[in-house]
Amino acid sequence: MGSARDIQTTGRPVTAKALVGNTGYCRFLSAPEGEGFTIDLYKVEADARFDGLFVLRTSLKLSAVSVVLRYRNLLAVEDSFRGSKALLTTRPVFHRTDAAIRGHIGCTFLALVLRKELLDRLAARGGKPPEWRCLINDLLDLSSVEVEQDGRRALLRTAPRPTTDLICRTLGVTLPPVFQELPGPGIE
Repeated sequence: MGSARDIQTTGRPVTAKALVGNTGYCRFLSAPEGEGFTIDLYKVEADARFDGLFVLRTSLKLSAVSVVLRYRNLLAVEDSFRGSKALLTTRPVFHRTDAAIRGHIGCTFLALVLRKELLDRLAARGGKPPEWRCLINDLLDLSSVEVEQDGRRALLRTAPRPTTDLICRTLGVTLPPVFQELPGPGIE
């Protein structure tokens, strides 16, 4: 049986140190006699010599610089996926088939590729690109409505907000006119 410091669970002794959930932090703890933990300064100092260093191991035939650059790109992609749900304001979707899951991931990836392309093009124009949320809100404000009065029909569009105009110019898209008369019924 374990000591008084051990906690009995399912017939096996477990040290109190094992109850600390963060294993990275746990390795710097020592549990002297008595209750509680202390930080082992010797272990902290020994580990500090590796601060700022990281190791990448690969079987690819690439230079060290290429490996680091690819790893950074991987981190950027992972960060993009992590943030995509918030950026694209998507909600959790529960799929029942593999095809639906692949489609959802494909659409999310396509949205991220298009977002990156837009931001790259905006950056190439010079100046600071607008915040993503501002771009989305301004695009959501852009709308049109069809009206009919005295037998005449027209399509009315809202005026573009500043970021919408910037996006259109960057992508080479021309918005339809604010007022566009439509042919009457039966006229084509």
